[in-house]
Amino acid sequence: MNRPISTGVIGYGLAGRVFHTPFLAASADFSLDMIATGNPTRRDQASARYPGAAIVSSPDELLARGSELDLIVLATPAHTHRELGEAAFAAGAAVVVDKPFAPSSEDAEALIDASMHAGRPLIVFQNRRWDGDFLTLQELVASGRLGRIHRFESTFERWSPTRRERWQDRTTQADGGGITFDIGSHLIDQALVLFGPVMDLHAELSPVRDGAVSEDDAFLSLLHDSGVRSHLSMSSVAALSGPRFRVLGTQGAYSVDGLDGQESALDDGVLPSDPVYGTTPPSHWGTVSDGHTERIPTLRGDYPAFYSGVAAAVRGEAAPPVDPHDALEVVRIIEWAHRVAAQHASSADLI
Repeated sequence: MNRPISTGVIGYGLAGRVFHTPFLAASADFSLDMIATGNPTRRDQASARYPGAAIVSSPDELLARGSELDLIVLATPAHTHRELGEAAFAAGAAVVVDKPFAPSSEDAEALIDASMHAGRPLIVFQNRRWDGDFLTLQELVASGRLGRIHRFESTFERWSPTRRERWQDRTTQADGGGITFDIGSHLIDQALVLFGPVMDLHAELSPVRDGAVSEDDAFLSLLHDSGVRSHLSMSSVAALSGPRFRVLGTQGAYSVDGLDGQESALDDGVLPSDPVYGTTPPSHWGTVSDGHTERIPTLRGDYPAFYSGVAAAVRGEAAPPVDPHDALEVVRIIEWAHRVAAQHASSADLI
């Protein structure tokens, strides 16, 4: 396939507007041909920004023309992914699914089966594998400079004390709502990439905000087969946040604060092709401590690498940049965490 990959995007909220369409439009590998959104304001925004794309009002309208598309991107809530994904595969398209991959392992397995039956790639958007700080941490761990890692701490916290009208805040756990499905999908995936399978876990999941229908504050402790313990903290109600990463090894430690800047840059209109895209100023670099403290330059963040991998997978030149079975394992761990937290709550009620 030498021509650009014909692509449609379903959904033009934060995911479609910030995380998908800018990369598709900026890459010569793709043509952004169709966007579906039922929100009139978002339709106007999409039309103004991408005048060459057909803007339709519903997923059904886009899927009815699915045979014209090589790739369909699902930038929609988790509970819609199975139905839309199966329809996209039936139309003959490859599929990119935003995270959370699916609200249950059953739905995730069904999507993997549909992909295999159609012979078309299924790729889950675990974009934070390409955060600059995570790429830096991967390089440090692989180098052996920190020695044998025994604890990995990963914190992703925000201050949003009032529940917002986002699907993540209005949806129950059963439909993929809550912060463990939302932010936890990233943190668990990163822990698995670094340290491998999980043999045991502890979970604390709490609804804190008034009117919360799912947890908005969570802590997971994962024990990996490798012996590493991952402490994952996520919250919507943290006015002060801990380090983004703190990694303890037998020969040193690494710590870095703040969030990777690619999301905020994209939301501000910075293009992936801009020279400053993905860069981190020295004031925000992390530190390594091993008897003395040294600032470590943060590698350039590279979300565009995800879609380069998508292009290669759709053309049959490489495996998907994120294996859907990796994303299935993330869903299974989230389900496990929900069960553990529910058991703890039941035990507490008996005391």
